[in-house]
Amino acid sequence: MTFICKSENDTKELGRRLARTAKAGSVISLRGSLGAGKTVFAKGFAEELGITEAIVSPTFTLVQEYEGRMKMYHLDLYRLSGEDEFESMGGEDFLYSDGVTLIEWSEKIDSMLPDDTIHVEIGIQPDLTRKIEITGASL
Repeated sequence: MTFICKSENDTKELGRRLARTAKAGSVISLRGSLGAGKTVFAKGFAEELGITEAIVSPTFTLVQEYEGRMKMYHLDLYRLSGEDEFESMGGEDFLYSDGVTLIEWSEKIDSMLPDDTIHVEIGIQPDLTRKIEITGASL
């Protein structure tokens, strides 16, 4: 499915829509260049889960855990060197968790992602809208 988002609110709303279909154990791969809107999408997703804490990109901490109607783990692998480092930090636990896991820069651990991972690819268009392609889920 492909969506065009004209504003941050549109991107957040798409995150909310995906959260409505998420189940415990879901893994969501968020991909896109710096500033594409991955964290904005995660904010909308978190709002739908009833999470009231501020959602920030966990670039320096790698993982943020949030409590809502379901736990949400938000990972940012931008600074990670690859799969070995992910394994050494216990990252596989987040791929098979009791909550939902959103992973920014998941391409660094591609071969480790579960087969049923939902992929969200965000691209910045010339007019600065966002083209968001979602595979592995129905909205």
